[in-house]
Amino acid sequence: MADKQLPREQSTRTKESRDMNMYTPPSLLPFPDPEPGIAFRYVATHVLGQADPANVSKRYREGWQPCKAADYPELMLNADAQGNIEIGGLMLCKMPLEQARARDEYYANQAGAQMESVDNHFMRNNDPRMPLFKDKTSTTTRGSGFGTGTK
Repeated sequence: MADKQLPREQSTRTKESRDMNMYTPPSLLPFPDPEPGIAFRYVATHVLGQADPANVSKRYREGWQPCKAADYPELMLNADAQGNIEIGGLMLCKMPLEQARARDEYYANQAGAQMESVDNHFMRNNDPRMPLFKDKTSTTTRGSGFGTGTK
């Protein structure tokens, strides 16, 4: 004979509970699971519907390599005809982390040198009679109080 079931009001089910007060929007560009020593980045293959092979070629020369969909099964739905992971004209690429850090440091130094050049050019026009920047300092002194004057 069949087992007797509890009435629906008495039965309890365990549910996965998630915090409904915390909303996180879905990511537009999915990234694969992190790998130690590997940096990931999306590279533009198309801009405004037009192919941009010059940008792709430049990124390849920088050291970025396209990620193959077969290596990242969690992103297999986004594979293009060549087996690369591409979403909306952006192709997922990878590079060794040390090389990516060296590249970032190079461009940070370039930007710093440009800012220094702009500052030097700007300050060249400085005149002591009418300075571009004036150090604004304030001082406070303690007085001797009220009624110190003589009559």
